[in-house]
Amino acid sequence: MDQPDQPDLVDPVDELDLDRLPGHVAIIMDGNGRWAESRGDARVHGHRAGVDTVKQVTRAAHELGIGTLTLYAFSLENWNRPRDEVIELMKLLERYIDVEIEELIENGITLRVIGRLDRLLPKLRRKVEAAVERSRGNDGMTLCIALSYGGRAEIVDAARALMRAAERGELSPDDLDEKSFAAHLYNPELPDPDLLIRTGDEHRISNFLLWQVAYTELYSTPVMWPDFGKAELLDAIRDFQGRERRFGMTGAQVRAGTGRA
Repeated sequence: MDQPDQPDLVDPVDELDLDRLPGHVAIIMDGNGRWAESRGDARVHGHRAGVDTVKQVTRAAHELGIGTLTLYAFSLENWNRPRDEVIELMKLLERYIDVEIEELIENGITLRVIGRLDRLLPKLRRKVEAAVERSRGNDGMTLCIALSYGGRAEIVDAARALMRAAERGELSPDDLDEKSFAAHLYNPELPDPDLLIRTGDEHRISNFLLWQVAYTELYSTPVMWPDFGKAELLDAIRDFQGRERRFGMTGAQVRAGTGRA
């Protein structure tokens, strides 16, 4: 008896144009607390599940060949959350570093951390800085964690650095332009994000990479961060690849090859 035809199984990765992957993907990891509360659990359970998602998405991005992955882990505003929740988040960060740093190094991933790290407890800050130093020199993907981070604070800190340079006579006002300003941001050597993903069905930038996302493609999904995985990452990239990036040009200019895209 003939067997019915079976549909061809297509690897979702095969549906991507691997020559047009976003070089830098940034993610606002939203929805941990709401995910837990919808299940009748404490918010901390959502944060714990979110750490597992960080591992999965980091591995998926690395396997795809994404050059840089930036994750918004903890904002400056998050310090205003209930003390018990903040303490648990810091414990999860410390545990993540302890457990995952070896895998990051084995895979050639460089770890970077941006934000006002002086707000961290000294022990945790030393651990973060040691992990960053251990991964220095790796030539694979860069994993950038935004921790105790605010986009406005980053711009203010850059302005302060420029003012100090001017006081030392190293810079005149007429020399200041976008390039010299950007050189004083937390990680100026990283490219601007090509794609910014926000989970949890929210449609805000939330003070994240305000300078860098000027021409970033924005993608929002209703999926909460603990449920976000490789399949959802591929969905976001497919959506990105269906867009025409014009950078202020007209569509005709881009298609004629005179634009940046």
